Amino acid sequence: MVMGRTFLAVVVMATTAFNAGGATANSDAQAPATTVDVPGVAAAPTTAGKAEDACVRLRGAAACVGPDDADRPGITIEDTETDRLHPAVEYYLNGYLGTKYVIHNLAREGEVRGTRAIGKTVTFRAAIFQGNHRIKVSAWMTVRNVTKHPVKRETRVTPFTARARAEICTSTRGAASLCFAERKTFVFACDTSADRHQARAEYFVGGDPSARFEIHQLAGPNSCGKAEHGGLSISKYRASVFDHNNRVGDRLYQYN
Repeated sequence: MVMGRTFLAVVVMATTAFNAGGATANSDAQAPATTVDVPGVAAAPTTAGKAEDACVRLRGAAACVGPDDADRPGITIEDTETDRLHPAVEYYLNGYLGTKYVIHNLAREGEVRGTRAIGKTVTFRAAIFQGNHRIKVSAWMTVRNVTKHPVKRETRVTPFTARARAEICTSTRGAASLCFAERKTFVFACDTSADRHQARAEYFVGGDPSARFEIHQLAGPNSCGKAEHGGLSISKYRASVFDHNNRVGDRLYQYN
């Protein structure tokens, strides 16, 4: 779709992502581009010794954050029901609300999807989707100091910097573009237009079609959000533009 805006999503990659009731779905307020704690969340502080998984659950979904030595390290989302719905986990890293991450588990009941790459602080919740429509969410939970190797916060990357760190870029009719390079796998989603629309990157890693990763960039124009994926390559990707939860622009997925 042609729109009077520019949106950049950057994917930089090499050759490890980890596979492995609620509130109303419309309770997702626009997050401010600041580094603050999410208000009204349940905290799960880490204690000495081996940490346990911290989980939030809905009927059909279990979202957990686990330590490095757990069976499910990092952040994961499990499908716990046989139905036509699918679960997702939504989360923020390092107390920064300018970038939201989402992992959609598109596999069947009992399957777990996720990633090891989490920050020192993780604020997360479970969600249930019917197609692309979110219909139910859990309460938020915050956990701290779960991993010994947290990802670093990068909140000052501009679209120009992100493009310079990539090797190949593609655009969506002047409304969105996506760039990638084959180095250590990380993804940038950048917003370059001063309007009410939201920039997103949507992609799959490691050739697995059953887990869709998203970066929602909420911090406004000339800002970028970053996700890391260890050693798995990006298999297909696209840049999209949303008005809150309504898709207003995208392109077909491209394959790497």
